[in-house]
Amino acid sequence: MAGILYLCATPIGNLKDITARVLETLEQVDLIAAEDTRNSIHLLTHFGIKTPMTSYHEYNKYDKAYTLVDKLKEGQNIALITDAGTPAISDPGEVLVKICHEEGIVVTSLPGPAACICALTMSGLPTRRFCFEGFLPDNKKERAEILEVLSSEMRTMIVYEAPHHLVKTLKELYQTLGDRRITICRELTKKFETILPTTFKDALTMYESEDPRGEYVLVIEGKSKEEATIEKQQEFENISIEDHVKSYEEQGYDRKEAMKKAAKDRGITKREVYDYLVNNKK
Repeated sequence: MAGILYLCATPIGNLKDITARVLETLEQVDLIAAEDTRNSIHLLTHFGIKTPMTSYHEYNKYDKAYTLVDKLKEGQNIALITDAGTPAISDPGEVLVKICHEEGIVVTSLPGPAACICALTMSGLPTRRFCFEGFLPDNKKERAEILEVLSSEMRTMIVYEAPHHLVKTLKELYQTLGDRRITICRELTKKFETILPTTFKDALTMYESEDPRGEYVLVIEGKSKEEATIEKQQEFENISIEDHVKSYEEQGYDRKEAMKKAAKDRGITKREVYDYLVNNKK
């Protein structure tokens, strides 16, 4: 019988945040796959856990995944841990999980700390709908594409950033999104935890005289419904109502539904669309 892959969430700062279930699992599995064994050994030593470890990280995530899957097929149980937080969130563990599913290996998650959720709940920004971006990519083209998508995002956004890149990222987000509300979370669950509700403009002013330190989670206000509505209406100013309705008909909508959708886009009534089409036809 094949073994099970356990995704074990580990503390993001405060060691007391580890769960009893994770500790029990780390003691009982046959092997622990860790993002950085040099970092994880401190955690295991603190709790007296002597289970063998192997490295599983960004640079071996494909080849090593198949090695681990082979061990799972042999019946070994394996725990996957990251340097801090929940495996597979902004982490190479997502590759291993995908391959396990493809190979019929059972995967289960032992919930616990996640910096993105911890920051979101303390941000003071809307939590019902949110999107997680993790670290923005280094590739300029890909980074620009993601920023462009975020410029129209109405949900609360969560971004990770390292201290030496923080100011650059704040500037790019400010230029793309405008001066939004943002809560800057630093050193979560640690002694010098800081939660700063501010704006992009004020944050950049602050960091002109203060060097960023520690790991950051940026929780960013989404575009308001009012802003989105105005922009959408402006988008259709250069297209006639007739062409607007026609574009929906070409997508497969019937005339009635196409008129309804066009009216909603333009912030006018369906009757106004109907009158325009009738008069234009005459």
